[in-house]
Amino acid sequence: MKRLFDMILALIALLFLALPLVIAALVVRFTSAGPIVYWSDRVGRNNAIFKMPKFRTMRFDTPAVATHLLLNPDQFLTPVGSFLRKSSLDELPQLWSILKGDMSFVGPRPALFNQDDLVALRTQYGVDKLLPGLTGWAQVNGRDELPIPDKVQLDVDYLNQQSFGFDVKILLLTALKVVRRDGVTH
Repeated sequence: MKRLFDMILALIALLFLALPLVIAALVVRFTSAGPIVYWSDRVGRNNAIFKMPKFRTMRFDTPAVATHLLLNPDQFLTPVGSFLRKSSLDELPQLWSILKGDMSFVGPRPALFNQDDLVALRTQYGVDKLLPGLTGWAQVNGRDELPIPDKVQLDVDYLNQQSFGFDVKILLLTALKVVRRDGVTH
């Protein structure tokens, strides 16, 4: 049922977001060198690695680490990178990952391939069995501002409470967070 919901919602989102997708792609293309889409190695269900697309917000020579691990992340942002991140427009290409089945709309955000501490904690608590999401319970409760143990605890809470109604609540809270630009540090 969740997979069918994801497929239908992703197709509807693509119809409504086609123009913003094209505009964002053009803006990325004409404001910085490098590819439009950045394919990030991420940890999916059962700790399998998959390629997750995002509009590129960082310079092409940025180290492949979580943004919070960079000494001065702002120095790596493209001219429109901050706007794309704060508006969450950089996340739109992930609709492809949802259609492909690598992600869901709601679930724990997929960890970077080298976030060993996050992956280990999620595995310890069984969160690795969930399909990662475009948004999740941790994202609506702090996003980039949360320390890893707190994120994992929220992921565990989602694991234990998951339902269609809870997913709808998270999607609505996400829409509110995006409009307010809450919880984005870069």
